[in-house]
Amino acid sequence: MRRVLISGASIAGPALAHWLGRYGFEPTVVELAPALRGGGQAVDFRGETHLTVLERMGVLAQLRRIRTGGSPMRFVDDRGRQLLGLPPEFAGGDVEVPRGDLARVLHEHSLPHTEYLFGDSITGLTETAGGVQVTFRSAAPREFDLVIGADGLHSQVRRLAFGPEEGFVRHLGYYAATWQLPNYRGFGRGSVGFNTPGRLASVGGDPRDAAKAGAFFLFASPQLTYDRHDPDRQKALIGAAFAGLGWEVPRLLDSLRQAPELYFDSISRADVPSWSKGRICLVGDAACGATIGGMGTGTGVVAAYVLAGELALAGGDHRAAFTRYENTMRAYVQGCQKGGDRTGKFLAPATATGIRVRNGLMSRRAILNWMLREGRKVSTLALPDYRAALPSAPE
Repeated sequence: MRRVLISGASIAGPALAHWLGRYGFEPTVVELAPALRGGGQAVDFRGETHLTVLERMGVLAQLRRIRTGGSPMRFVDDRGRQLLGLPPEFAGGDVEVPRGDLARVLHEHSLPHTEYLFGDSITGLTETAGGVQVTFRSAAPREFDLVIGADGLHSQVRRLAFGPEEGFVRHLGYYAATWQLPNYRGFGRGSVGFNTPGRLASVGGDPRDAAKAGAFFLFASPQLTYDRHDPDRQKALIGAAFAGLGWEVPRLLDSLRQAPELYFDSISRADVPSWSKGRICLVGDAACGATIGGMGTGTGVVAAYVLAGELALAGGDHRAAFTRYENTMRAYVQGCQKGGDRTGKFLAPATATGIRVRNGLMSRRAILNWMLREGRKVSTLALPDYRAALPSAPE
């Protein structure tokens, strides 16, 4: 049970490959994109559980060297006057890094013992008595002992092995978009945002390059039908949702038309009744994800640590390993995931009254501190210690 195929090279996939390689497995990671994805919004880790896993991976010190310093959030009116300010730790946790930088670090740490297949994807999975026969869009068919879906909310592995996406993914009423643009007004660290009912337009300086900025738009909408691989159609949907707004919105929409890369997706959550089926298992957002606000990055890294550790201890019994992994992680991940249910309503309340109530409540330090404490409680898990499964345990 040494050969493991992992679908997805974003966060959970390389983290899982890193641990599997350390335990003596032979991981292969297949990724649809032609290379590692750069850019993207900042992602954060918060609380002892997240930081302990990063430290055991040997990446915590490196991530601290490249962290952003946190992302304060300001909400303003159409004349730029501040209505609400949130401190860096509210959105940035204990360690915040750009998603692209995190992906690069995890990829580098997994490389010594991982094969990567970029620009390819899985097209078929057939389980046999001794493994899983896998067909690819480009590469020749191969057999693996196990297949792990670490390919996000729209998981191809989940679709092939468990069933259509609509059986597991629920739309939460909002869409979100991010893209890069020139920093035309010298926006600083963090973000500044403008609300109208059901809509948020925000922009902030790039923590790595003062000449660049990043836009983040979010809007309420019933579920839309569109091609996830058609950026022009997605740009048209965003433009229609924000047409006629003031503040910086017209200039930000102008930048969107020229943006070479766009992230656009619904705010949704995945709920899979069982995370494994035979020799195939799901990890991260593919199993129990939330698009934004569900601590998906931190829980994905923790889940990768637990799954690899249980496989290492299982002595070849993948069914027992998958069961122990899910029993350890499910309640924890679902607790974190609930935050994603509220993200859209918090960032873009549906009414003007809702916006005023949010601004008033979040201006009270006692309420803000309570929310930070609750976030730390939710992100805490009694971590198993798998060091005994390492080929040579550290001193």
